Amino acid sequence: MASATAKQPAKTAGKAASGGSGGAAGGAPAMPLASPLMGGLNKKKKPFLGMSAPLGYVPGLGRGATGFTTRSDIGPARDANDPVDDRHAPPGKRTVGDQMKKNQEEDEEDLNDTNYDEFNGYAGSLFSSGPYEKDDEEADAIYAALDKRMDERRKERRELREKEEIEKYRMERPKIQQQFSDLKRKLAEVTEDEWLSIPEVGDARNKRQRNPRHEKLTPVPDSFFAKHLQTGENHTSVDPLQGQFAGLATPFPGGLNTPYPGGMTPEAGELDMRKIGQARNTLMDMRLSQVSDSVSGQTVVDPKGYLTDLNSMIPTHGGDISDIKKARLLLKSVRETNPHHPPAWIASARLEEVTGKLQVARNLIMKGTEMCPKSEDVWLEAARLQPGDTAKAVVAQAVRHLPQSVRIYIRAAELETDIRAKKRVLRKALENVSKSVRLWKIAVELEEPEDARIMLSRAVECCPTSVELWLALARLETYENARRVLNKARENIPTDRHIWITAAKLEEANGNTQMVEKIIDRAITSLRANGVEINREQWIQDAEECDKAGSVATCQAVIRAVIGIGIEEEDCKHTWMEDADSCVAHGALECARAIYAHALQVFPSKKSVWLRAAYFEKNHGTRESLEALLQRAVAHCPKAEVLWLMGAKSKWLAGDVPAARSILALAFQANPNSEEIWLAAVKLESENNEYERARRLLAKARSSAPTARVFMKSVRLEWVLGNIDAAHELCTEALKHYEDFPKLWMMRGQIEEQSENIDKAREAYNQGLKKCPHSMSLWLLLSRLEERVGQLTRARAILEKARLKNPQTPEIWLESVRLEYRAGLKNISNTLMAKALQECPNSGILWAEAVFLEARPQRKTKSVDALKKCEHDPHVLLAVAKLFWSERKITKAREWFLRTVKIEPDLGDAWAFFYKFELQHGTEVRRFILRSCDKLTSLGTDTRGHF
Repeated sequence: MASATAKQPAKTAGKAASGGSGGAAGGAPAMPLASPLMGGLNKKKKPFLGMSAPLGYVPGLGRGATGFTTRSDIGPARDANDPVDDRHAPPGKRTVGDQMKKNQEEDEEDLNDTNYDEFNGYAGSLFSSGPYEKDDEEADAIYAALDKRMDERRKERRELREKEEIEKYRMERPKIQQQFSDLKRKLAEVTEDEWLSIPEVGDARNKRQRNPRHEKLTPVPDSFFAKHLQTGENHTSVDPLQGQFAGLATPFPGGLNTPYPGGMTPEAGELDMRKIGQARNTLMDMRLSQVSDSVSGQTVVDPKGYLTDLNSMIPTHGGDISDIKKARLLLKSVRETNPHHPPAWIASARLEEVTGKLQVARNLIMKGTEMCPKSEDVWLEAARLQPGDTAKAVVAQAVRHLPQSVRIYIRAAELETDIRAKKRVLRKALENVSKSVRLWKIAVELEEPEDARIMLSRAVECCPTSVELWLALARLETYENARRVLNKARENIPTDRHIWITAAKLEEANGNTQMVEKIIDRAITSLRANGVEINREQWIQDAEECDKAGSVATCQAVIRAVIGIGIEEEDCKHTWMEDADSCVAHGALECARAIYAHALQVFPSKKSVWLRAAYFEKNHGTRESLEALLQRAVAHCPKAEVLWLMGAKSKWLAGDVPAARSILALAFQANPNSEEIWLAAVKLESENNEYERARRLLAKARSSAPTARVFMKSVRLEWVLGNIDAAHELCTEALKHYEDFPKLWMMRGQIEEQSENIDKAREAYNQGLKKCPHSMSLWLLLSRLEERVGQLTRARAILEKARLKNPQTPEIWLESVRLEYRAGLKNISNTLMAKALQECPNSGILWAEAVFLEARPQRKTKSVDALKKCEHDPHVLLAVAKLFWSERKITKAREWFLRTVKIEPDLGDAWAFFYKFELQHGTEVRRFILRSCDKLTSLGTDTRGHF
């Protein structure tokens, strides 16, 4: 009744109410037309007026009135001032007229004169509506490249300005963390009693927030659903009968009666809980059987934990259901069109498997085996999808259709769990397919050594062209039988190199090394005779494998045989050195040694080859091999001073000082006026406390081979021994001949400083700077001298003069900054550091110093900037390590210390700080540092650094 009432127009209802008699009062609500009551009161109305139009009815079609459009077809007309539907539209778009004007402006281009500029033209594009062709695209690319180039020209200046603004902003508005950093550091001074006396912070939340009540969920009973399902409909309007008759009264006699009898009321729905329970149990059984019936035939469901493992019910496919249906339909069409096409059946089965319908997949693939009985892939797919015993039956059926299929036999063997059954299947397969190398290899792997040897002897008869089977048989035979097997293999396969190499390895393993060279040479000759191209790279790889297997003689013979094949004469040296480096990188040291030996035979007078061979022996060989090589080297290259010095140093490090002296004596005979040999002899004597010998050697060197370094060593020796007057005289004599050698001026000034002759020291440094104005050390020594005597202004002036004569020199800038810092003028030092970084933006020592000039909160930011500018500079890395150390981040500090000494092992500052760090925080790495420092000292490495 309520729905019928809502459908009637108000006008019709009004006429019906005014025309009836004996009804309700004039103010009562109208009755619906479709009700039996209204039908009895107004009999003049046509019965079809309240009914809906028939299906397919078009008004006016009978009289031909269908060729016009009314306002109801296109919607109501709207004035320009009418508001739009969007209540939150921005200003300028809130009326219909505004939006129409905006659309018109977007469609039409503004070509007014006010929109024209003499330089840029029109603001818009005159040809935006035209076609966009390839030449337009090229022009746009050219203009884009020009814009990018112009932007790059301003990029550095813009980035610098942005960086300055960011730094200024960070200085003005530091982070909360930076503001409280000093307070956080003071927490280290808090005692345990003070810490325990701090009151606990109470819970400021209210009672409801502190003690939240747990949400209680009560399952809804089935009667609730049944009750509300019967009501069914939603009422959106008030029934007029409720307002007219009120309560339970109805227009019909009988009190509680309704216009329709109770039994005739249409049902809105019915809920049968028993059927729902049955459906749920059926679904559960289906899912359980689906998951338990896996491909392997074993259940994968834990009955006790099934409810906690519902994820196994989720389908494995990630596609849409509609896509699966389309794929299923397409594959069905393919199968019906070409039923003898195996990929269609395999794809269909895999689709059903992915969607979880395993039984459907099995049925499809079995039908595919009927349609394509000669297809290997279909049978293998069927065996994969079926459970254990069924898969064996499928494979047996496949063997009947395809008795020569190797893959099916292998699958049959894989399905067997017992070793004996596997052997039985493979032997049956070899009876049918005796030419399959793959079957023989699998069968041999399952046998014991003795049975495998017997089986391999049969295998090489059936497959005489298989190199692997011949080599496997040779490995299992004795020495004599293996030689016979390899000879037969060479007869059957004359074009394979592995048989020859195996024969050489066999001879070497049995102590017959003189045959190895002959076998390899015969192999090269035989392979060339049979038309085989000798691939040099492949043979070198085989030699490396022999080296790793321990067959040294074989790998050296292979290298000697193939090292010169396919190389031009002028490229030999370069190519062989690259081959040696490649072998070292691959860990084949004997191959590299053989390459160097061959290269030295071909180029016996090449100093560079001897040097590389010597360094190879030094890094990867023994001391004896190095000394033997160096003896041969100096015999062929007696003028190579470095070879003599390496030999003498090797003897000296081994503790054999007389042998080192004899080597240097021979070096003097070959190179009578060599400065390096003279100085090496002096160092040998001074290191062994033979100072008189060293003094005599230097005097002889000054007379026979006078150089600046010889005089410098002479002065240093006398200075160290305490003979200041002798050192001063030697220095004065040396400066007469070598006044442009800065180290002599430095030593003279330092000797005068040691004698406390400040004026003479200052004079020595000034004279040295006149002769050597570009010596940074002289400038620094003079500045520190003035600073030491209290002449800070003069020291500052000296450094400024040094910067003018040597621009962009980080060492001078660093000394200037440190001078002001030592004087307590931190503001001036910061200003100088800023200027220094502007002039030398990529200097690591300046950035490292700048990090620690900052206050503690800003140091981390400064270190990040330093790493951006100098990512691999050892001084910056050392500064970062020290920063982590100061923050007690021990692990990170150790990582950065290790990174520093790895990048620059000659930086003494890094080793010193690292050693001090490990003294406080480490034990194991400390020994490594000491060994590294001892190694650097023993090698005579120049460990540079400020400290």
